[in-house]
Amino acid sequence: MLIAAGVFSAACSESAKMTVEIKDAPETEIVVKQQNVNRYDVLDTVTTDAEGRFAYKVKMKKGDPDFIYLYRNDAKLASLLLEAGDRVDVVADTSGNFTVSGSAETEKLQEVEKAYAEFTSKMDSLAAAVSSAADDRKESDRLQAAMADEYTGYYRKCVRYVMEHSKSLTVVPVFYQTVANSFYVFSQDTDALHFRNVSDSLATVYPESKYVKALSREADDRFRQLEMRVRMQTAEQIGFLDIDMPDINGKKISLSDVDAKAVLLYFWSPEDALQKMFNLDVLKKIYADYKARGLEIYQVAVAADKPSWARVVAAQELGWINVCDGIGQNSPSLRLYNVTQLPTCFLIVDGQLSDKITSDEKSLRKALDSALK
Repeated sequence: MLIAAGVFSAACSESAKMTVEIKDAPETEIVVKQQNVNRYDVLDTVTTDAEGRFAYKVKMKKGDPDFIYLYRNDAKLASLLLEAGDRVDVVADTSGNFTVSGSAETEKLQEVEKAYAEFTSKMDSLAAAVSSAADDRKESDRLQAAMADEYTGYYRKCVRYVMEHSKSLTVVPVFYQTVANSFYVFSQDTDALHFRNVSDSLATVYPESKYVKALSREADDRFRQLEMRVRMQTAEQIGFLDIDMPDINGKKISLSDVDAKAVLLYFWSPEDALQKMFNLDVLKKIYADYKARGLEIYQVAVAADKPSWARVVAAQELGWINVCDGIGQNSPSLRLYNVTQLPTCFLIVDGQLSDKITSDEKSLRKALDSALK
């Protein structure tokens, strides 16, 4: 526990200093918390003096700002976005009202939180009104439409804010705001673009920030989800999940663009000697026998070393479609088709995924004889 001024051990160049006054809170314990991406870590417990004041230094790295929060019991009194070298004065009360000087980023954060509080208050009031008007269909519909309008208006303001402040960490909490603690304000598929654009912009300013790295991971996840939804929608039309990967020349080729009555989707590892032999001993013969009858092979290499894969394809003179995304075992295509071992193959006939078992040369020929009569 620290009394009044606390113990200052960090160098000035590696710390931010707070001078705080909590009105109506003399000799009161204040908890200093630091955000750690998706949780709060307690830094210290400070006791105010007889005037409700205390000073505190937060150790931090230059160029790596942090979110710091002051709590009394479970009530948040102030939110700060500080960076090394900041010297801020905070005046707060026990109701959560506060003013700050000395930190432009904290002032922005304060405005962000104020706008969000006003939005959630309006939404809560409208939700309560909807519940009260449950027996009045017309009024209930009107109130629900008002809630939709309120959300749409706030969402547009948030989009404008993150675009206009793409190099400020104050956009981070905006991206994770929720409605009723379950529905994200940024919940649309296309929001993946906002996450990516802003995380890339922030990375130019704060490349080591844990918040920026987390935002980048979130962008990756949202793009994967967007890609999955698009593929699922495509699958409803063509009967299988689509794959779009570059060939050895870097040209992207989609599985759905393959014009053939039967397509053998084949996942393999170009590093495995037995699988390379299978290309020569089985696939090349099958391709020669069934190509004219309507077969095409779409061979997906699961490899991180694309140059090595390309050399194997060239050396073996594999004349069918060969693609590789260079991600290896992290390739989304493996999750799409639930591939847990290599090699694995699927047969697509007339745009529909076949249930025929195709695990070896005999089963492949049997399935192709049936499909390509």
